Amino acid sequence: MRVTPTSLPEVLTLEPERHDDARGAFMELWREDKLAAAGIRARIVQTNLTTSRKDVLRGLHFQEPNAQDKLIAVLSGAIFDVAVDIRRSSPRFGRWVGIELSAANRRQLWIPRGFAHGFCALADDTQVQYACTDYYTPAHDRAIRWDDPALGIEWPVKSPILSPRDGAAPALADAPILPAYRALP
Repeated sequence: MRVTPTSLPEVLTLEPERHDDARGAFMELWREDKLAAAGIRARIVQTNLTTSRKDVLRGLHFQEPNAQDKLIAVLSGAIFDVAVDIRRSSPRFGRWVGIELSAANRRQLWIPRGFAHGFCALADDTQVQYACTDYYTPAHDRAIRWDDPALGIEWPVKSPILSPRDGAAPALADAPILPAYRALP
């Protein structure tokens, strides 16, 4: 598996090695020992699946406290996936990275705690798998505005399909709770 830092060095792109034969293909999506050697030391405790139609935008979400690291993989379709550094006092506070993940390109994105996450579906019936390092706790679920002008995220859709919650999320500057910056291992 190839692990590559993005422009936000804690956010990583993972590219699993694919093994093809006459039956089809095989890939290791998570292998703890190889990922630990690449600096990702985590225990996955929950895996989630979303299905979205084209132009659905989910996010920007995070959990605080009980923050989660997330490994994002697309099982069908494609997304524009975004991570935003929301750690107070971080030298990269408010910076974002966006990358296309798809079933065809097989890329995954590692998003550590302290980053908000969101994505826009680029195709109908897009299925996204989230592997998380902490359990979802509704009382700690938070969101920031997807189109916050201070962030300037270049989403590939002008009029996304949003949940009421995402449509009403506060700007980053108005978020009542944000994680503190700490150097990640």
